[in-house]
Amino acid sequence: MSRLSKELSLAQGVGLLTTSLLGTGIFIVPAVAATLAGRASLWAWLLLILLVLPIAFTFAQLGKRFPHAGGAPSLIGRAFGGRMEQGTAFLFLAVIPVGLPAALKMASGFWHALFDLSSAQELLIQLATLGLMLWLGQRPAQASGRVQTAIAVSIIATVAAIWWRGGLLGGEQPLQHLDDLSWGAIPAALAVMFWCFVGIEAFTHMGEEFRNPQRDFLPSLLIGVLLAGLVYWSFSAAVLHFGMYGDAQSNATSLPAMIGSLWGPRTSWLAALIGYLACFASVNIYLQGFARLIWSLADEGKLPSSLAQRNGQGVPARALAVVVAGCALATILAWWNTTSVDELIRYANGNFVLVYLFSMAAGWVLLPGFWRWLAGISALLCGLTLVMLGMQMLYALSMLALFMLVGYLRPMILRGRRGTL
Repeated sequence: MSRLSKELSLAQGVGLLTTSLLGTGIFIVPAVAATLAGRASLWAWLLLILLVLPIAFTFAQLGKRFPHAGGAPSLIGRAFGGRMEQGTAFLFLAVIPVGLPAALKMASGFWHALFDLSSAQELLIQLATLGLMLWLGQRPAQASGRVQTAIAVSIIATVAAIWWRGGLLGGEQPLQHLDDLSWGAIPAALAVMFWCFVGIEAFTHMGEEFRNPQRDFLPSLLIGVLLAGLVYWSFSAAVLHFGMYGDAQSNATSLPAMIGSLWGPRTSWLAALIGYLACFASVNIYLQGFARLIWSLADEGKLPSSLAQRNGQGVPARALAVVVAGCALATILAWWNTTSVDELIRYANGNFVLVYLFSMAAGWVLLPGFWRWLAGISALLCGLTLVMLGMQMLYALSMLALFMLVGYLRPMILRGRRGTL
């Protein structure tokens, strides 16, 4: 029996995942990838989708067979025991101080197209965004599903309108011929583009809230991944077609510049709104996922029971409030230290890769037959990504080592205290 309200339909599940994957990446990362690899980035997107699909299939099978609000840590704990579950949960929550402030910085940055914002005003926008997410999160998951489905439709419509207005539908073939491809540039582009498919693991936290997880969870995840991949590829083709890339400023303003060139400068408010909503959707699904992880651990007695309380709508409102408060504090600290978005993303990426790697290893243990071998292939792909990230893994490895050290020392400390009594 599900411990949370079963509200989500197939369409709402697709909307949640699609906006989670598009989120902060759709209007920034394609331009960065084009800067790194030029037209070869279009092949890199297709390659990335092929690499992500085995991981998505594995997550889909795990979420379908073991729907649980604890998400990836719960699956890993089921396969490897409570210590690994707690370690992965700690690793997952360690994203809050780095990943969420980065996404909020991206969201508030879109308003620079409309206003000359000071640093303090940008911080206020970020905190107000968190307040709006806290308000939305007090309502059932169905409410977030409807909002994010609408945002997904607006993102897709924007990219489609750019293709129509810009004449790309009847234009020349955007894919570079394989003989002319600069293969050496693709690995660097893939390392950046991986950020765009971070979000699959957060979606597993919503498994308990599907009306029919056995029927709807798997297609929701796979349709969401393929749809997001198509939108990324299409916007990348538009970025290359109009030449809206090349340096940090051009990459960050690729959407406003493109819309302004096609419909005039007065449409800059539309670009700002769409970009902001895309980032809002991505951060919102993560806050919801983190809240359900904390609630699930508390409900199972692994965290204080006060965090397991639900509001009248049946959602883990108190756990969400704790997550939002932690994110607000991390956002203020990042603002105080003037930490850049690029630096924050580098720290966060390593955590996600480790969570993916452990989840795929759990799939090898928990899934039968063909799905087990697919999980093994996915684990190898995650290991390859781990190698590509290089020094970016230091934050994640440090967090994991810290948890293991605390877990090792805790029994000795407790024995010492008992001995003094």
